[in-house]
Amino acid sequence: MSLERSPFADELKNAGADESILPEEAGGPTREARLTVLVPAYNEAGSIPDTITSLQAQTRMPAEVIVIDDCSTDDTGAVARELGATVLRPASNTGSKAGAQTFALDHVTTELVMAIDADTVLEVNAVDKLLAAFEDPGVSAASGFVLPRHVRTLWERGRYVEYMFAFTFFKVIQDFYRRPLISSGCFSVYRTEALRTIGGWSNRTMAEDMDLTWTMYKTGHSVRFVPEAVCYPIEPHNYHFMSKQLRRWSHGFVQNVRLHWRDLLEQPYLRTAIAVALWDATVASTMYLAVVPVLAVLVNPLVLLLYVDDAPAVAVPVLVKAMARGETRRAVASLPCFFVLRIVNSLFMIKALWMEQVMRRSLTVYEKGH
Repeated sequence: MSLERSPFADELKNAGADESILPEEAGGPTREARLTVLVPAYNEAGSIPDTITSLQAQTRMPAEVIVIDDCSTDDTGAVARELGATVLRPASNTGSKAGAQTFALDHVTTELVMAIDADTVLEVNAVDKLLAAFEDPGVSAASGFVLPRHVRTLWERGRYVEYMFAFTFFKVIQDFYRRPLISSGCFSVYRTEALRTIGGWSNRTMAEDMDLTWTMYKTGHSVRFVPEAVCYPIEPHNYHFMSKQLRRWSHGFVQNVRLHWRDLLEQPYLRTAIAVALWDATVASTMYLAVVPVLAVLVNPLVLLLYVDDAPAVAVPVLVKAMARGETRRAVASLPCFFVLRIVNSLFMIKALWMEQVMRRSLTVYEKGH
């Protein structure tokens, strides 16, 4: 695969992708997969070419790429069509990524369907690696390893460490118990029939991927995490866009806990993982934002070290994974940014809990985070 057909290749190298599995390095014939790809897109003319080209460069080619041009005001649809994708355009904007994906679900004729964001590119064997999970007939969904496509600003660096830690540590444990907390919305594959049985993606919460994953558990489906299948979305590069994303994610988490809590009680590992997440969102966040600063003023400034008391626990798995990927310097430089992002994330989570549970003012408007 030439660099002309793969304009994202240099960016993948910069993002830390394994050079042996970049498009221009991947020799041999491609094979078609029994897979349809859905790409929801609203005003993504600038990023969607790389996403489509990335899909076309896969060692397992999807049977069809469907772009849902959700009433964009730019050239998203024309650009996607020119690159060979099937383009669907609803009569009016669906209002969310979930709405756009469900709109297209009736057009899928293959056994498997992938959801991928219009700003995300894949390592060249990502589809092949993810499809391996479906050799088990009991598996209904699978997702891969997520890393930011760009790692330059404070916010991108914070997210880089957050993802490296979560997908290297937490996700592996969750998969051991066959209960990944989320099948990531930016890159996941599903059995089409299972997806249709539960009505596709719902827009009843701001975190449609979490809602879908927990609904699958409720209905007896199995979900897997495949760390070898790597994708690179564009993450928020400044506070303006990060705040939109964190607002949506924090409200989405609270909304899903409220929606699914009775069913979660019947899922032993999942209920424990979510209980810990709730503890972190409430008690730990309150300590970070209120108790620690007060103790630092009234007792001893060294109390501020509590902000980074778990730094070794975070740093070790991140650095081990970074070394394996040849990204040690990037990881070391990014670690301080993670603790900044964590404090900001705590602020948004506390606010979401207050607005959703106390004020009963639920977030209902979907805003893009980049």
